[in-house]
Amino acid sequence: MIRKRVICLAAVSCVLLFISSFISPAFAQVETWKIDPAHSAAQFAVRHLGISTVRGEFRKVSGSASFDPADPSKTSLEATIDAASVDTRVDMRDNDLRSPNFLDVQKYPTITFKSKRAESAGPGRLKITGDLTIHGVAKEVVLDVDGPTAAVKDPRGNFHVGASASTTINRKDFGVNGAPSMVSDEISITIDAELVKNSPAAQ
Repeated sequence: MIRKRVICLAAVSCVLLFISSFISPAFAQVETWKIDPAHSAAQFAVRHLGISTVRGEFRKVSGSASFDPADPSKTSLEATIDAASVDTRVDMRDNDLRSPNFLDVQKYPTITFKSKRAESAGPGRLKITGDLTIHGVAKEVVLDVDGPTAAVKDPRGNFHVGASASTTINRKDFGVNGAPSMVSDEISITIDAELVKNSPAAQ
């Protein structure tokens, strides 16, 4: 009886080992990277009076991304933008954007993106679909992503990659309704991010 149990356990172990040989490599390739706030920013562009384009940025961006170079569908992204960090190089305009007329940063201090699915859009490109939350309103958007780049190692042994993601939204879909006669409803958004993965020795 004992011998039969040993044989049975050995057989089960062989089956599990066989299955794990297919499963483990896929999971082992998924890597998590942190957005480096010092080298990342979210830019936006909006038409003013229909005749010029005003550009600005949010200086404080944080978050993380996970991806498997062999399987883009495993890519995930979470990003948080400090709404109060908006900067258009004009103090009066920036204060207006922070006010209840637009972003109302006291009530809604962050802008967030959380991915739901991803797919390849050609060599070196991705399409990531997720929920963008602005002014307390969440809407599904698609990010067109260029990257990530090949990893570069810094002198400390940490690895860095870069990526750029862009989309276009209608601000009124998010309840941002200020100055309807002066500022266009359509806003182009681009996030330029540098992501870091610590070396094993630093973890």
